[in-house]
Amino acid sequence: MSKEKLQQHEPGLLVHNGRDRLLSRPGRTHPDSDHCDGGKFFNPRHPERALTQVFTWLRTRKPSRWPGWVDNETFPLPKARHSDQLCDWRVTFINHATVLLQLGPYNLLTDPVWATRASPFRNLGPRRVRAAGVSLSNLPPIDVVLLSHNHYDHLDLATLKFLAKRDNPLVVTGLGNAALLAENGIRHVSELDWWEHVAFKDLRIHFTPAQHFSGRGVRDRDMTLWGGLWVETDAGALFFAGDTGYSEHFSEIHQRLGQPRLALLPIGAYEPYWFMGPVHMNPDDAVRAHCDLDAEVSLSIHFNTFQLTDEPIDRPVLDLVEALNRRQVDPLRFIVLKEGEGRDILSL
Repeated sequence: MSKEKLQQHEPGLLVHNGRDRLLSRPGRTHPDSDHCDGGKFFNPRHPERALTQVFTWLRTRKPSRWPGWVDNETFPLPKARHSDQLCDWRVTFINHATVLLQLGPYNLLTDPVWATRASPFRNLGPRRVRAAGVSLSNLPPIDVVLLSHNHYDHLDLATLKFLAKRDNPLVVTGLGNAALLAENGIRHVSELDWWEHVAFKDLRIHFTPAQHFSGRGVRDRDMTLWGGLWVETDAGALFFAGDTGYSEHFSEIHQRLGQPRLALLPIGAYEPYWFMGPVHMNPDDAVRAHCDLDAEVSLSIHFNTFQLTDEPIDRPVLDLVEALNRRQVDPLRFIVLKEGEGRDILSL
């Protein structure tokens, strides 16, 4: 990618520039539960992957060749506020797991990442192959950030610092993440355990289970909690799955919280599946999750921006089309948007 492309993308917010924890170890402990032993969190339905599996993947992996850069199509920019009616929803896909959610008068943003690399390093780690669909300078004011976990392709300190300074949104996230954010000047934070919730005006935001892991350095593996977020409103519910493998937790979320009007479900970063499957859904898993949730509409996320695993850049969408056909799900109920593209979400 050329220097000019980088500068056009988002000058000044391209590289990691915050205090991080590459070598430090968080000291906080948490209550014992079915997903925490007091010091570390874990997936109750799936054991930790063995280190030998990591070495096997690194030794045998055959990553596909992604393009160096892809130009986005141009779409109309989102309005500052979509509507004064809570029932009017609009969604704009930004990139990867970053989605602008305009629920009537409220603007929410999931896992905001405008960084050049999903990495703590300036010149190492997965580099984006396309610009964000909406630049930060054109992003409407944000009221709430839904932050699923602390991996670099989901928690970008440079972007969060920009948003904190400009808008001071409420950041809702899992246990253990507030300390890192506070160290970087981001203090309007509510951290939750699974099934806990916080209120924001007309919204009730729940933190839900996911099957994944956490860590930003060499000594903090699984010491902060990962999860999804469920936003309850009088006009329906929104569900953001975060980063997750497929498991029975989708059925449990449906049983406890009901049917989402809109679900954001990851479809990328899944090959080789024998290794990635426990923590990343493939498109068929995502369709199963859509059915478990009985979502009115689902939106595809977590693809097309950073090469994290071995599948080709276009494979997730192709596999999604096959999975929808195989499971006889209407494609209009599981949509794919291009970067910067918006869509009104009507209640069925």
